[in-house]
Amino acid sequence: MSNFKSVIEKIRMLETERKNLLMEIEELRKMADSKAKALESEISMLREEVKSLRVLLGAEEPPSDLQKKKK
Repeated sequence: MSNFKSVIEKIRMLETERKNLLMEIEELRKMADSKAKALESEISMLREEVKSLRVLLGAEEPPSDLQKKKK
């Protein structure tokens, strides 16, 4: 009988741990999504800054030799 009780208790503990892990996974997914959105926004701002600086410097397109070096 005590073996049966210990199995029941173990199942309860595992179910509780499973529930906690699922909640943690969901929270981490939300954090990852938020971070990805923030990075997308930052990249967009940086692209706009690059465009503005190119216009300011009178160079709409980067020289072709610079493009080749980047590849």
